[in-house]
Amino acid sequence: MEEVLQQLANLQYIDTRIDELKQLRGDLPEEILDIETDINRYEAQIKRLEEEKKNLKVEKDNLELEIQDAQNKMDKYEEQQMSVRNNREYDALTKEIDSQKQVIENAESRKEEIEKRMDEIDPEIEEAQAQLEQVEALYEDKKQNLDKVVKETEEEEEMLLDKREEVEKDISQRYLKSYKRLRNGLSNGLAVVPMEKGAALGMALPPQTQVEVRHKNKIIIDENSGRIVVHPSFFKKAKEQLSL
Repeated sequence: MEEVLQQLANLQYIDTRIDELKQLRGDLPEEILDIETDINRYEAQIKRLEEEKKNLKVEKDNLELEIQDAQNKMDKYEEQQMSVRNNREYDALTKEIDSQKQVIENAESRKEEIEKRMDEIDPEIEEAQAQLEQVEALYEDKKQNLDKVVKETEEEEEMLLDKREEVEKDISQRYLKSYKRLRNGLSNGLAVVPMEKGAALGMALPPQTQVEVRHKNKIIIDENSGRIVVHPSFFKKAKEQLSL
């Protein structure tokens, strides 16, 4: 049973160190993902604004053609009015002239709206571009920091993962499953803890439990936390064995 307890302590020792390395990286990966989302959002905003500006330009050009066409028709109808032979023809041409005037009036009104909106778009693009440049600079800074931390820790982490794989192979599946279940259910990932001064993680252990832990001949579960409690010598030996 001592061998099992030592294997569990070894595994916990390795996992704790891996957790520490991940903690060194902190929230950088999540922050980078958030910044990437901001970059995509600003890029999409700029693309949308540029597309809107392009479409408005096309619409404005079409309106100018529409105005010119309506004006030509008005000129033609007014000229025809000079040579009509009765009131019915004159009234019909007047109606056509009024219709073209309405077309021109509507087109001019829409042109004003377009010109106003086009005047607003450029500052919006400039603001979005400035914000994009800011988040891109922040992204580069965070990415460099993360790359630096990863580079500093990746060699040790790779070694730990290799050792962890070796340790797992030597542990019975029964105990390994129990360890993983405990670890996954705890916020700090400490499934196996050493008894220190008669306590586990600061919580005093009953005298009988302390005696059983010192005997090192069975798995002891702390009734308060549900963790496996082992003699501190197992963690001391883990550090020596793993050369960490």
